[in-house]
Amino acid sequence: MTKIKFCGLKRPCDIAAANRLKPSYAGFVFAKKSSRYISYETAETLRRQLSKEIQTVGVFVNAAPEEIAEAFDRGIIDLAQLHGNEDEAYIRRLRAWKNRPLIKAFQINTIEDIRAAEQCAADFVLLDHGAGGTGARFDWNLLEKMQRPYFLAGGLDAASAAEAVRRYHPYAVDVSSGIETEGFKDPGKMEAFLQAVQAADAGKPVLRT
Repeated sequence: MTKIKFCGLKRPCDIAAANRLKPSYAGFVFAKKSSRYISYETAETLRRQLSKEIQTVGVFVNAAPEEIAEAFDRGIIDLAQLHGNEDEAYIRRLRAWKNRPLIKAFQINTIEDIRAAEQCAADFVLLDHGAGGTGARFDWNLLEKMQRPYFLAGGLDAASAAEAVRRYHPYAVDVSSGIETEGFKDPGKMEAFLQAVQAADAGKPVLRT
């Protein structure tokens, strides 16, 4: 079954919706330039409210390895998602601090980007459009060349995620803006997204609402 990651959760009501729907992952954004940024203190509070069945992912952009290690040490996150210019040397250095699961995000524009993602030493790779959170998607035809499991992000909503699951069978789908209304997480859209992915996994038609 395709795993689901709801990213950019920042309010108790977001956590309540996630607890009801049970995605595989909940993402906290620690990149200060993002509109979805939250502090470690806020994330700690939200993490205590989150179901233990849901793994937490910290999203970082060119953060010092020590900062990510702190998030692991404080029990805020289970995985770290690297969404900047982090290279293989950075991944090795971070693993020297904390040998915990890592997701490396790649901006996909060409087949060379796909090949770079395939060779990455991170535990997981995430394929996205642009710098993330843009609400746009890249050329999905490139996914036909991908030879390792991947998180798919970029321009996903209930309908497009279902299409991706049916056509390309990603390991996971990662959504943020596609489950928002006026910049805030929308429980109805969160539920529709999850139901659409589950229906696509089961080979059922996606219900239109």
